[in-house]
Amino acid sequence: MGRTVRRRRPHHDPETRPHDRRTHREAYASGVLLCGISAGACCWFESALSDSFGPPAPLADGLGLLPGSLCPHYDSEPERRPGYLAAVKDRALPGGWAVDDGAAGVFTDGRLVDVVTRKPGATLRRVNVGTDGAVTEVARPARLLGAQDLG
Repeated sequence: MGRTVRRRRPHHDPETRPHDRRTHREAYASGVLLCGISAGACCWFESALSDSFGPPAPLADGLGLLPGSLCPHYDSEPERRPGYLAAVKDRALPGGWAVDDGAAGVFTDGRLVDVVTRKPGATLRRVNVGTDGAVTEVARPARLLGAQDLG
């Protein structure tokens, strides 16, 4: 069971939400590195495919620091890919990013600037639906991190 809802709960508490959103926006705008894996990555986007309530389903109330949606575990959980493609096709989620385990996208000012991976073959894919209703997946080249990159 996913942790997206629990990870995001403080962001959605009526008492803390405005302050929390403002704090995160200020940190992001000032260049603070914000990161996360799985639910910790989903929270930065407008929406995500989450398994917090059972099978993967759209969850559309993220912090919105990054535009679009995110689907983690794209290569490791068999239900993720078809679920995400269907949600984008049906416009239950906006187009966005599908991330394989071991890969990461680096965003600056809301734009993807780098894709890195610790696992050969893992990458990030841009997923969109066209005006004709066809869904496209475009894999981005990922830079394999080595020991020299990890300090």
